[in-house]
This record gives sequence, structure tokens and C-alpha cells, in this order.
Amino acid sequence: MSRTVFVSGGSGYIAGFLIRQLLAEGWSVHTTVRSLPREAALRPLLGGTAETLKFFAANLMADAGWAEAMAGCSHVAHVASPFNSEAPRHEDELILPAREGVLRALRFAKAAGAKRFIQTSSVAAIAYGHGGGRHHFTEADWTNIDSPDVYAYVKSKTIAERAAREWMAKHGAGMEFLSINPSAVLGPVWTSDFSASIELVKQLLSGALPGCPDIGFGLVDVRDVADLHVRALTEPGLDGERFIASGPFLKMIEVARILKKGMPLQGRRVPVRSLPNWLVRVSALFNPVVRQVTGELGNVRDASAEHALQRLGWKTRPVEQSILDCAKSLIERGVVRL
Repeated sequence: MSRTVFVSGGSGYIAGFLIRQLLAEGWSVHTTVRSLPREAALRPLLGGTAETLKFFAANLMADAGWAEAMAGCSHVAHVASPFNSEAPRHEDELILPAREGVLRALRFAKAAGAKRFIQTSSVAAIAYGHGGGRHHFTEADWTNIDSPDVYAYVKSKTIAERAAREWMAKHGAGMEFLSINPSAVLGPVWTSDFSASIELVKQLLSGALPGCPDIGFGLVDVRDVADLHVRALTEPGLDGERFIASGPFLKMIEVARILKKGMPLQGRRVPVRSLPNWLVRVSALFNPVVRQVTGELGNVRDASAEHALQRLGWKTRPVEQSILDCAKSLIERGVVRL
């Protein structure tokens, strides 16, 4: 029997790879875009047919279109959430659509009779606000949004996941809920709408940075994140679960060295020297994007994906492959011009 899944934010980076895998595995997919003219450009990239992939116009802050998009869907993957590489003028620009969007998706999923709801959350909802230094995190941890080092995106993901779980406790009887919490998502890009995490590789590859700040991230491949979503859609007994999706934690200079070694000609602009912390802090006085992450200097936030491995048999591909596939696709698509 055909299975139908709703995936929000069909033009997004993770959602695109998720939709392609779902279609390849025989699912029918309903997805949302902010404007239906986007369908013409997306359909050739995502695949499927007019019967197996249907587009609906909807956005996170309004009810219009959600009921139609959810109709007939037994499963939901709520992937859409605001995120960009620029610092917002006010944190509510990210917090409100993240929170209201997931609550709206939950309401319409429940009304449509969906059996299972997956929220794409983030390691940002787990690993921040715990002070500096080295930390090891599991799904039991939550970000402390009252910490002065917690910036708008981190708050938005934490508040949205907590709001979703609170809503489920009050109103969700009969529908299963779980969250998937990816770290920084890399991998090949195939449209101009890709994860802000890609900026890490883009900035290094283009030579935009004079050196590497002492900042690091857990890294995970977008293809592996999509695969974890697909596994979690049908595995029984996952109600209330939380799954970290992360590979190894790498400092920026380690990413730079992988690029330099794997692409000796195309990576000639990649910096492989460290920037002193004092210089990064001075830059933060003039650059709001840098200002957001100065609290990360010197920190190690290692988030374990052991639970996903043990419970779902999920594992990540080598991080070097993710980094190099990302870089090569940025060049091939003209995002980075050498």
C-alpha cells in the first residue's frame, strides 16, 4: 500500500535530500514551498511524478495551505525552520517562525490523522549555554537559553523543540512524536538554497578568511541526515525519542587541512594558519556575524550519535568525503569562483 509523507520546506537543503530518498524508496510526498512557481524549478531536481510528489503553498506564520498539504498524510517530517548566516536584527525574527511553525505543523498533522511526527531540531537545542571548555553531550541534555553566549538561532531551535514537546504532552494523544537533532550539516549542494553550515566551507575555499578561528563544530552529511529521517519514520516504538545526528567534532583548521590536502589546486586559497582569539574578538566589535560565535572560541562540543547507531543502525560516511563533496559542488555550481 502506498505511504504518503508530508515534508515541510521542500526547497530547503535537508528537505530536498529527504524528499529524493523518500521517493526512491516508494513513498508519495506532499511538500510545501512559500510560492508555487518554485515547483517548476524544484520538480526536475527532486524527481517523482505529479502523482508521487505534490507541492502546496504555505508558510510557517500562517494557516493557509496547511490543511490541504497534510490531507492524506500518515507521516510528517517538519524540516522547515528559519536560519541564515546573517545576524537577525532581533532574535524574534528566528524564534517566532521556528516556534509557531512547529506548533502549526503539529496542529494540522493531528487534525489530518497523522500517525508519526518528526521534528528536525538541532544540536543547537542540546549543546549550548553550558560554559566554555570541553563537553560531551547526549540526547538527555538541553541548551540553557539564559546563558549570555546563546545567540538567536540557538534559542530558536531550543524554544521550538521544547514548545513542540509541551504541545504533544497536552494535545498529542494518538500521534507519535520524535526529534532529530543534527549538528552542522555539510555535503553536496544542488540548489542555491543550502544550509548556512555550508558557509564554513564556502568561506575557507574562497579565501575570504585570513586564518582559522579556534572554533569547531560537529559535522554531519546531509545525505546521512536524510537517511536518519527515513529510518525514523517507520521504526516502531520511537514515541518521545530524540536522536543526535552528528559525526566528529572538528576545529575549523582541521576542515581547512582536509580541503588543502584533498584539493591541492582548487584549495590553494584555503588558510591553514590559526587566528589568535584576541583578533577574532576585535573583529566581533565590527562584525555581528562574528560576534555571535565569539563565545565558541576554544570550546569543544562533542555530541554523541551512539543512540541513533544502537537504536536505528544509523552511521555517517567519512567526514572527509562530506567536506570534499561539499567543496567540489560549490565550485561546480559557481557558488565559489576560483
